[in-house]
Formats: sequence, C-alpha cells, structure tokens
Amino acid sequence: MMKIDVLTLFPEMFEGVFGHSILKKAAEKEAVHYHVTNFRSYADNKHQTVDDYPYGGGAGMVLKPQPIFGAVQSLQSKNEGQSSRVILLCPQGERFTQKKAEELAEEKHLIFICGHYEGYDERIRENLVTDEISIGDYVLTGGELGAMVVIDSVVRLLPEVLGNQESHQQDSFSTGLLEHPHYTRPADFRGLKVPDVLMSGNHQKIKEWRVKESLRRTLTRRPDLLEHIDLTSEQQKWLEEIRKEMN
Repeated sequence: MMKIDVLTLFPEMFEGVFGHSILKKAAEKEAVHYHVTNFRSYADNKHQTVDDYPYGGGAGMVLKPQPIFGAVQSLQSKNEGQSSRVILLCPQGERFTQKKAEELAEEKHLIFICGHYEGYDERIRENLVTDEISIGDYVLTGGELGAMVVIDSVVRLLPEVLGNQESHQQDSFSTGLLEHPHYTRPADFRGLKVPDVLMSGNHQKIKEWRVKESLRRTLTRRPDLLEHIDLTSEQQKWLEEIRKEMN
C-alpha cells in the first residue's frame, strides 16, 4: 500500500478530492492511504506562527523552516524506516510529466508540502526536499491544487485502481503520443457517424487506425512530442502519409 501525506495550512481543501471518484475507490481498495496534516500544529510558539518577514526585506511573507521540518521528520519517523519522497510544490520545480507520475507511483511513501505566501525558507528546499515539482508555468495562491493534480495522476497508476490495467497504459503521454479519438453508441448521432473501421470487427485494422490517429492528433496538436519518441518504421511511414494528406 502506498502512503500519501499532505502538509498544508488548509486540510479541508482535500476532503472532497480524496472522498470521491477514483481517489476514493483507491483508498477503499487499500491501494493507498491518505493523511492530511496542518503543519501549523508543529509550530513551536504559542501563536502557532508559520511565516515571517524575509531577511533582507522585500514583499510578502516566507514560510519558516521549523514547523515544516518538525512535520516532515515526525511523519518520516512513523514510516517504519522506509524511505520517503518529499515533494515540494513550487513554480521553480521541474515540469510535471506522465513519466514523473510513473516514477512516483513506484514509491511507498510520498510527502507533499503545500506552501503559501511568498515562498519557503531555502533551508527547507536544500535539506528536506527530494523533489520540486511544478504543474505549469504559472503561479497559484498555494501548492494545494498542484498537489491534488500530482496525487490524482500518481494514484490512478497504482495496481488494480482502474480495474482495467490497460486503461492508463493507453492514456495520452503514456505512449509518448496523444491518445486516439474515442466513440460510443449511437453509431449515427444526428448524421455524425462513427468511423466504419471501428465497427468492422477487424481488430488489427482497428489497432492500426488508432495508432495512425494518435500520430495525426500528436502532429496537429503537440508536434513537439514527436521529437522525443522513437517511432517504428511503420509508424514513421504512417506519419509521412499523414503529413502529405495535410499539405
């Protein structure tokens, strides 16, 4: 079972996320256990202060090291000697990808630190954190939403969580390509028809169509992804055909 700890000043934000859909089912299947901690409770002063003015001046407040050090070390001590990945949600971190989600899904214990205010005391970053993650090149008011995104992406990869193990293997980015189009009943909706090949029963033709459409969608929407994929000779041939069709 994976254990996920979240350190936040707003634990109530996670109640709805962990209590519904796939994340709830994952916990019910005992694939994961969530625990959310308000790190304010680890502050060592009577006012439970977690932030202070930055040395050298400047706008905003900075999260103090003591409460977060205390919270992380307490959680690690309860983890029976197992190693923990300590993840800082930060706009300066590495861009989150499906590959990173797959890497984190192999771990047994993840600790997410959700900050607020102007930033973190640098000693947190240098001495506690194993990973700094950003979910995009923009700034949020806190790390909570970023943590939710990463947790959702990781948990759905855990064994038995989705029921059908092939589901996540065929997702966009898992293969390096964007996912092919999907269709369901009815076959004819207001004159808009499902491609004939999908109803042909020919599984080989269906497989080829899906790969071709993944290539087409990636080329038109995210051509940058193709620079990092080792395509088979057949896929390269299909890609050239698609390029010619588009010209």
